[in-house]
Amino acid sequence: MSTSRSPTRIWPLAWPIILSNITVPLLGLVDTAVVGHLPDSRYMAAVTLGATLFSFLYWGFGFLRMGTTGLTSQAVGREDDSDIRNLLGQSLLLALGIGVMLILLAEPLISFGLYLLDGSEAAMSLAASYAHIRILSAPAVMANYAILGWFLGQQNSRVTLAIMVLTNSVNIVLDLVFVVGLGMTSDGVAWATVIADYTALAVGLWLVARQLKLLQGKFLRQRLLRLGAYSELFQVNRHLFVRTLGLLFAMAFFTAQGASQGDTVLAANAVLMQFIMITSYALDGFAHAAEALTGRAVGRRDWPLFGASVRAAARFSLMTAGVAMAAFFFGGDYLIALLTDLPDVRATAGDYLPWMIVMPAIAVWSYLLDGVFIGATATREMRDTILLALAVYLPVWWFTQPLGNHGLWLAFTVFTLVRSAGLAAVYLHYRRTRWDGSQISRQADNHA
Repeated sequence: MSTSRSPTRIWPLAWPIILSNITVPLLGLVDTAVVGHLPDSRYMAAVTLGATLFSFLYWGFGFLRMGTTGLTSQAVGREDDSDIRNLLGQSLLLALGIGVMLILLAEPLISFGLYLLDGSEAAMSLAASYAHIRILSAPAVMANYAILGWFLGQQNSRVTLAIMVLTNSVNIVLDLVFVVGLGMTSDGVAWATVIADYTALAVGLWLVARQLKLLQGKFLRQRLLRLGAYSELFQVNRHLFVRTLGLLFAMAFFTAQGASQGDTVLAANAVLMQFIMITSYALDGFAHAAEALTGRAVGRRDWPLFGASVRAAARFSLMTAGVAMAAFFFGGDYLIALLTDLPDVRATAGDYLPWMIVMPAIAVWSYLLDGVFIGATATREMRDTILLALAVYLPVWWFTQPLGNHGLWLAFTVFTLVRSAGLAAVYLHYRRTRWDGSQISRQADNHA
């Protein structure tokens, strides 16, 4: 792929990811609607608690997708089919190990997670039953992360769309069959998700088998069974794991501090957080495209292509952020009204709406540069900037507590700003020193 063609690859890579992201809230709406029409509200509470637990638990292992994408895209740039093939094998074995470990540790993980969520006694009992079913899908979820990352690293984002649409479609149909048809309540929702995850894995493996026929080389026993051969994968993924835990902590801390200010503030913050999620659905598409394109450029040591890919992704990302800011400025009150009909929550969310208007301009850089750094497997720097942002976030929150929820939003905005600025500073430094052809060794670019 020539440098001049790089910008044209952003949109073809991004749009399937954006569409697949849209299916996620659609599934959530169906889950809510199905259990929301049951005669007892505790079923909805149970599904909400259980789904929240697994959102955090599984998201914590999202490094399997990101690390696989970065390393695979670099192997594509080197035109190393054997490395592409064996990276898949390593990622799948690692995913299987993590999935089995989660099942074996199910009891303490579920008990501790639900304890932290602190629901009613009736809802907690149902949520525990839901969670013990959902945990059975852990190997499939982990393996699907690896498969999606592997295909994205080869600039094939349409597989992501196909698998996500299939997963959520099967899930929705089985929700209706199990809950509405068979009366299985919250457990039916859990079984629907488990079956959908394993269905996606089966289709994903079929697609993998087709793709492997196009690759030369073979699986190497020493790459798959020797622990030392996983060093590069472990180095990349361990930093991503810490980075993800940092993000999870920042979000959980924000939610907890909002909850301490009362149910109305908690609900208003939850509504506004949906604005951030909506923006992320689009920005993630361009960030994932940047992962694949910059990773390939790093693998080829084609630094003009690397720069052109970043600039192209930046243009699309900035346009998207601008559209989001305009939508929140002109239509924020209308969007709030779509998400809640409670007058107190609407009014409270409106008071803090200005934070949402400025947020896309700040957050866009963290999304974009996360993609660039994943492609370049500069994951240690991603970890360090999250830790720096947290080190600023907590003191800012402490000193701004007299401002109430405005202080909390200020602290979260500063957290995002420090994260974006930190990544930008490292990027500009590395463009002058590492990502400009002055160092050509693979180790220099991984600098793990």
